[in-house]
Amino acid sequence: MPEIEVDEHGHIRLGELNLDEVLADRVKARFKARGQKMTVTAKNIGYELRCASPIPFDIEYTRDLGYGAIHYLRELRRAGAPEIGAMITIRESQMVPLPFGSFSDPATGRPRVREVNIRSGSYRVAIEYMIRLEREDLDDPAKLGPIAAAARMSPEGFRARYGYLVAASA
Repeated sequence: MPEIEVDEHGHIRLGELNLDEVLADRVKARFKARGQKMTVTAKNIGYELRCASPIPFDIEYTRDLGYGAIHYLRELRRAGAPEIGAMITIRESQMVPLPFGSFSDPATGRPRVREVNIRSGSYRVAIEYMIRLEREDLDDPAKLGPIAAAARMSPEGFRARYGYLVAASA
């Protein structure tokens, strides 16, 4: 594992971590442990991480955030206000700039946790486009067998190694 720099709150500085190289090294080590040689090329990943191409929501959302950022900056200039900086958010279909610092807990200095509404329509659409391990994949021997075989593991070993992923997402 490489030396990883952390911020004043102890969080990993992800922008400085070459995640693609870390993952490539871990995958190579996994295959080596199985007695297999594998060539893995590090690649900076984006939508590939989700295992799906961008969906219309992604395109619309990022377009709207970009528009909101430009609109915010134009309004500051128009008003003659000093540039203070903000993160553009979308709340109830409205673009809302959150000034930097306003989304941090004053006591800790850490950003407040903002949760995703998993009951929203846009979340349900996005989740349908994802490929992920489901509880039934582990419970149904007909499904688990081929998945475990592809990983060169026994069904029991696969369930032991990856079962927590299903429990965590349930």
